[in-house]
Amino acid sequence: RSMDAILNFLPYIGWVLLAIMILVFIHELGHFLFAKLFKMRVDKFSVGFPPKVIGATVGGTEYVIGLTPLGGYVKIAGMVDESMDADELAEEPKPWEFRSKPVWQRMLVITGGVLFNIILAAIIFITLKATYGEAYDPAVGAVLVNESSVAYEMGLRTGDMITAVNGKPVDVLEGLSGMEELLLSDPLIIDVDREGELIRLEGPRDIMTRLNQSGGDFGIDFDPSIIGYVSGASAADQAGLLPGDHILAIGDSTITYFQQITPVLQATAGESFTLRFLRPDSVNTAVSSGAVRLPDSLQTVGGTSWEGSIAGSGSADGQVVLGIQQYVRLKNYSLGEAIISGTSDTWLNTRMVASSLKRIFVGQDNFRENIGGPVMIAKVTREAADMGAPFFWQIVAMLSITLAIINILPIPALDGGHLVFLIYEAIARKEPSLKIRMVLQQVGMVILLAFMVFVIFNDLLKL
Repeated sequence: RSMDAILNFLPYIGWVLLAIMILVFIHELGHFLFAKLFKMRVDKFSVGFPPKVIGATVGGTEYVIGLTPLGGYVKIAGMVDESMDADELAEEPKPWEFRSKPVWQRMLVITGGVLFNIILAAIIFITLKATYGEAYDPAVGAVLVNESSVAYEMGLRTGDMITAVNGKPVDVLEGLSGMEELLLSDPLIIDVDREGELIRLEGPRDIMTRLNQSGGDFGIDFDPSIIGYVSGASAADQAGLLPGDHILAIGDSTITYFQQITPVLQATAGESFTLRFLRPDSVNTAVSSGAVRLPDSLQTVGGTSWEGSIAGSGSADGQVVLGIQQYVRLKNYSLGEAIISGTSDTWLNTRMVASSLKRIFVGQDNFRENIGGPVMIAKVTREAADMGAPFFWQIVAMLSITLAIINILPIPALDGGHLVFLIYEAIARKEPSLKIRMVLQQVGMVILLAFMVFVIFNDLLKL
């Protein structure tokens, strides 16, 4: 049993190692390229910490892969870094050393890793938009609300018509496909139309903690009973159903949500039944990969009501099927549109990660519930990889943004700590004392190591 558990965990290790190695390589590449651009000598470029697995020296730089895949570093001559090697700093600065260069150049070297992580995230988002487009459930009709969810707790109920979130119409939010709007407002405000009564609901102050406790599910679904795809030679095809038809009833059962269709069909036991549906006046469809692009007019009631007799056909497992798929709005992007949208996603997610960290540090959300380390990263990365390449790369992009923001925090031993020293030097026109910098570096390393132990232990407790 223990061996089975180990074997089941191995795929998690593989995917998280791949993600971490990509992020570390890109981060350190940013430092490396800026250092080379300004003619600084780079002694070592390491992906992974010691012990060394393999290495080679090319052009005066030793390139290393370390056995401990929790980070990496670039050792630049004349710089106080993680190695705490300050012997050469007692001598006069050499032209190729970090400390001999102008402050603005050193700032670019220090922030190069953060910049490259943000650029990597933008490239991933742009590529995903250009390659896969974007599919989402449109904000059509009433919502389904999970009764054990954050949404239910804040007052949303099944049947509510959401009209706006934080003042933005739901069609602008593309059906609340992400959590960005939920976390970027304090408080979260949702306006609903409940049987003609306009109601304003306010989210909990610690919404991020509540979302984590519920597995990231806010608890609402837009689930319109609109057909998006009809399989050829199926019962639906033979009956003349078309993409865009809005199913209203099957037999004596009223259909409000798409997920109601399957249980109602099974209750027919394969016998003929009357199906009533609404067909829009004008439907211009384009089917692709099970998704369908339909006009925005579908969001309003119009067209003609149809009904007719139909019998569902049987499947291999004995289930009654119509041969339809739900309407999913598919948005394709040209390269120019993908660049604009991908860049916007990068900025939006950067704001979301920064806002999440702020909520944690000010005590608005629970620290332990919202901090994840290598174990949780491995879990989330494996789950994303199981869902397919787009989901894996989406996680890599989010981790890249998170790595960038954490590294720019003003903590000694992180890039942000080095940047603080440089800002001080730019203002005071002199470097902080070497002794102070060395002490703070050591304190920073102790803090980081203690934090790493804490998050790993916390991850195991949460699992």
